[in-house]
Amino acid sequence: MSDEATDPATDTFVAHRNLLFTVAYEMLGSATDAEDVLQETWLRWVKVDLEEVRDQRAYLVRITTRQALNRLRTMNRRKEAYVGPWLPEPLLTAPDVAEDVELAESVSMALMLVLETLSPTERAVFVLREVFDFSYEEIAAAVDKSAAAVRQIAHRARLHVDARRPREVVSASRTRAALESFQRALETGNPQDLLDVLAPEVVLVSDGGGIKQAALRPITGADKVVRFMIGGLGKHEHAVSSTATMVNGHPALLVHVDGEIDGIMAIRVENTRVTGLYYVRNPEKLTRVASETTLTLR
Repeated sequence: MSDEATDPATDTFVAHRNLLFTVAYEMLGSATDAEDVLQETWLRWVKVDLEEVRDQRAYLVRITTRQALNRLRTMNRRKEAYVGPWLPEPLLTAPDVAEDVELAESVSMALMLVLETLSPTERAVFVLREVFDFSYEEIAAAVDKSAAAVRQIAHRARLHVDARRPREVVSASRTRAALESFQRALETGNPQDLLDVLAPEVVLVSDGGGIKQAALRPITGADKVVRFMIGGLGKHEHAVSSTATMVNGHPALLVHVDGEIDGIMAIRVENTRVTGLYYVRNPEKLTRVASETTLTLR
């Protein structure tokens, strides 16, 4: 490997790569597509005359946002033919992400699903303004709108999200405690243990993508959720095992069945009970998690 210094374009891109990835991921809900957007951003960035760029960070975010918007519109057409509920691709995150409450909440499964109900432009504006605090002028340049229009879009998107987002933000420690109780109940397969940790109005959303068995629509109510989980996991010959991990800024479970990764189970907690379960079983959305988990175990 050469010892020569990297060029300024590379240095700047690397310095802001984490920001660009997070912007793309929050807009798309797919780490795989976010990586593709970063590749497209890089190919455009290396052709830019840096001497003509006053704010390189804002310029990179502008390129990333535009590429993500193009991809989001294509993804929305694919989702129309998707089998069953669509959940974001799980993203393994470091424990320190949970300490940044606003960032952890912005990438949570619960909020990512709310963002799915926004239009592409509303989603871009919401992410750039509410999560990363970009100015209306900077966002306007990224989405090709006037600053006044962006201000109105941001207001509309904020009201939309606030009306649908979880009622309270629960600390990581409380979520972890609820997850541990749920983990024990899941591994024993005792219906009453599961009922004790689930809220009566709990909702289970499972994503198999037409590849693995999953409910074709969300399941509401503790009794129905328990029956579905016991019925599905109970069909396997070997005991279900799970490992606590951090996904999308919150404690979650990496579930194994018959010695193989079966899925990622993320949860939403209100007070001390689980009110939301998000089970990603689609193997195409678990490739990144599987590879990163393997690297961690080596």
